[in-house]
This record gives sequence, structure tokens and C-alpha cells, in this order.
Amino acid sequence: MTNREKLDQEELRRYARHLALPGFGMEGQQKLKAGRVLVIGAGGLGAPVLLYLAAAGVGRIGIVDFDRVEETNLQRQVLYTVQDVGRFKAEAARERLLALNPHISVEVFTVPFSRENALELIAPFDVVVDGTDNFPTRYLSNDACVLAGKPLVYGSIFRFEGQAAVFNHLLEDGQRSPNYRDIFPTPPPPELVPNCAEGGVLGVLPGIIGSIQANEAIKLLAGIGEPLAGKLLVMDAANLATRILKIPKTPGLEIRELIDYEQFCAPTPPAPVREISVQELQGLLAQNADIQLIDVREPYEYGIANLGGELIPPGEIPASAARIARDKMVVFYCRSGKRSAEAIRQLRQQEGLDNLCNLRGGILAWAREIDPSMKQY
Repeated sequence: MTNREKLDQEELRRYARHLALPGFGMEGQQKLKAGRVLVIGAGGLGAPVLLYLAAAGVGRIGIVDFDRVEETNLQRQVLYTVQDVGRFKAEAARERLLALNPHISVEVFTVPFSRENALELIAPFDVVVDGTDNFPTRYLSNDACVLAGKPLVYGSIFRFEGQAAVFNHLLEDGQRSPNYRDIFPTPPPPELVPNCAEGGVLGVLPGIIGSIQANEAIKLLAGIGEPLAGKLLVMDAANLATRILKIPKTPGLEIRELIDYEQFCAPTPPAPVREISVQELQGLLAQNADIQLIDVREPYEYGIANLGGELIPPGEIPASAARIARDKMVVFYCRSGKRSAEAIRQLRQQEGLDNLCNLRGGILAWAREIDPSMKQY
């Protein structure tokens, strides 16, 4: 036993329930203290991962996240409080984790996780946990772990469904378990996977999946149990149905270098739509121009902030074509401009309308550039 792994009297008291656990005991706790875990993303998944790794006594925890805490994060990101809004997530997380367990060390990296720094960031750590919510970073973290020979604990959430797995785990025969590309060789089109802001997510779901990720990381460090290597756990929080699917390795799959992941995950450019800036719309409204405003969001979003447009939720677009003017400019808007652009494409194809215009940047751009007092979400 090295001095780094030795537990002092206070730690013996703190971790007493681990020490009494058959098959874990002193040896398992010492391995945790010597363990090093890098968590990429301190959001919905990263929050429970970090809390439980810190509480369990993982000796060195790294956090990569350059986002700041927003009010809408508090519905699911349980590391943070109202007082943290505006702070870097990684820095607020470090403060909370050290308050929870002063016997650990926490390093923060308030930078984007990129192909330029990925291998350098993961090099000092034993296990990497992916708590991100976008495909470019998922592929990057997977490929970097494969190249560096590190196990990757994966998790994802969407609406009511969550997934978890352990990728690139070193098996007893010296081989590595399947990785993310064995399940998803190529990313799905982004329009089929809306983000949490537009698709929603049950607040407790990241807590459940993140706790599973923390469990897998602890198992890897302590050398206990059977990790989710070569398996994908799928959970539906709406009915608590779970499945564990076997992941086969893809013959001939080889990762040789880190690539441009934004380009790799970029979809085929959609058909362009006519756009108008928020400044141009402000001018038209000030002139009382004869235009029609259509808001293609959900009713709850309209209740948070709106521009006074007529509300037609996305699911009602096909049946609401008769409500859309044919003889004047019609400006569609949504939260960011994505859904409204899709609505215009749909109506242009189905109804042949050519008088439709998309508000570039949507409500977010209006709040940012025209009315900073408007609530963002």
C-alpha cells in the first residue's frame, strides 16, 4: 500500500459502509482513493456522476465543461443552486464536491473538449465518463479513448428514455470490448434527434442514468462486479421497462486518428428558406407593416416568452394551412429558428407557399439583440 492509497482515521469513518461491504472492503476503497476519473460535461448526466464519485471517495476527479449555469438547468442538474446561475459549471461543481468530500482533489477545465486537446486531457485519468449531449463530442470522446486505451462510461437521455454502456473496456483475454462506433457507425440526422430544450427530458431521468454511470465507473476502478461492457442498457422511465442489449464488435472497424467531428456529424444541408433578421422584423412591426406572425412552438413555450404571433404548434402545422395568409409576408419563428424553418419547408412542399419567411435565430436572437429583458429558456 502506498501513502496515496492509505486511509486515515476520518476516511475510515466516512467510508465505513464501503469497508463493511463484502467483496469491496478496504482494498476496494483504496483503489477508489487511487482512482482518477475524467467527467466530460457537468450537466444533467455529469451532475449525479460527479456527486456520487466524490461521495464514494474517488481520489482525483477531472471536470471538462465550459458552459455556465442557466436557470433552466436547475430542473435536472442537481449540483447547482439559484446562486450558481451565471457561474462556470465546472467551477461551481468543484466547490460543491469539495464541500461534500474534502479528502479528494478536483481539477476543472473550462474549455471545449476538442480533438486538439482530447488526448492530452484524458491521458492522466484511468476512466472517462461521457456526460455530453451532442454527437460530435460523443464520437470524439469514444475515438480518443480507443486511441488512448481508456475505458469510456457512456450515457445518454432523451425525453423518457435513457441509455448506458461501458465502451473499450480491457477484457481478460487482452481484447477491448465494443465501442460507440460498433453501435452507431454514423450519426443520425440531427433533425431526427432534437435537443433537450426542444424535445424535453424528464428531470429525474439524468439522475437515474448518471447514477448508473457512476456505478459503472466505481466498478471499473474497484475491480468489482460485471461492467456493462459489450452491453447497452436501455431504460424507459415512463414505465420503468429496462432492456440490456448485446453489442457485437464490427469486423474491420479501426480508429486511427481524431477527425473533424463537426464535419463528420454535419447533415446534408437542407433546402434554404428565406430569412429575416430580428432587426428587420422590429422595423416592420414599428411601421405596422401588413405581415402575419406565426409562432411554431408549444403552448408552454409561448407562455414563457412570445412576440405576439399566432400560435400553431409543430404537430398542428399540416392541418392549419388554411390559417396562413397567401397574400402577404408571413414570418415564422420558434425558439432558435430550426423548427420554424422546417415548418416553412413542409408548407412550401405541401401547399406551394412562397410568401413565408423565417426569423433568423428565433426568440433567442430577439431576447439577445432586441429585448434583453425577455425571458430565455
